[in-house]
Amino acid sequence: MRCKKCHKKASVELRRHNTSFCPIHYIEFVSNQVSRNIKKHNMFTSANRVLLAVSGGKDSLALWDILTKQGYNVTGLHLKLGIGNYSLKAAEKTRAFAETHELQLIEYDLESEMGLGVSRLSKSIKRAPCSGCGLNKRYFFNKLALQFQFDVLITGHNLDDEAATLFGNVLHWQEQALSRQSPILESTHPNLVKKCKPLYTLTEREIASYCLLLKIAYQEEECPNAAGAHSLLYKDLLNRLEVQSPGSKQQFLQGFLSKIRPSFRSQETVTLNECDSCGMPTTGQVCSFCRMWERARKLTDPKLVNGTSNL
Repeated sequence: MRCKKCHKKASVELRRHNTSFCPIHYIEFVSNQVSRNIKKHNMFTSANRVLLAVSGGKDSLALWDILTKQGYNVTGLHLKLGIGNYSLKAAEKTRAFAETHELQLIEYDLESEMGLGVSRLSKSIKRAPCSGCGLNKRYFFNKLALQFQFDVLITGHNLDDEAATLFGNVLHWQEQALSRQSPILESTHPNLVKKCKPLYTLTEREIASYCLLLKIAYQEEECPNAAGAHSLLYKDLLNRLEVQSPGSKQQFLQGFLSKIRPSFRSQETVTLNECDSCGMPTTGQVCSFCRMWERARKLTDPKLVNGTSNL
């Protein structure tokens, strides 16, 4: 294999693009993909204060590295979710990266602030860990972005994540979820921060290669709560298809975004209210986050969850 740009020996092959790159030009390729995505969707500018949800995994750390080198004003936000050693290692990787590159990092400890981490919360309310985890992350990402007055919230969702989510939404015809699936979600309420996904055109393997070439140390361990999750099954199915037909994931997602999602946009008539309990946007009177924690209060010792009174 030879690099497409300089014709030197290539180190990374991209079958879906029918090309390959040497280390220098591969890093340039990944950076350019992110830059194009930001400009194409008008995600943010260098004048904006950007908050990046950092998990300690390859995607968010790679994105932090790319955006910092491109001169954007990005602060990291790490939620300590209370998932045993997994959460401890995630925090260590995130902290180490921030300290090494002298970057600003905000940390929020769910267990300390709310009284229960994700693992104990899911057991107490008998709810799938991933469901409660996702709800907590979405809530606190938005709440903390508002609290610290950031203009934009960004996440490290990649092409594999987005294609798998789309597959699941189409499989079950989740129309509301399909209407919201996009690399950018504009603010539709004063208490909702604009959200963006600059990595949505890059695969997990491509981002892992970026981290490997730049020696970015990230948490490689999968979340123990993810075992059996439908998203992993969908990713596996799509990866099998990708092996036989390179570019399938990209065609699937891009086709939806360009040809199908515009028709959903014209049907968006959701009215958002302010939650009676916390003031965050919701379609009802009380948001699903507050309902979940109210149930936890009733099922556990009130002393463990008294942090909810501070919402």
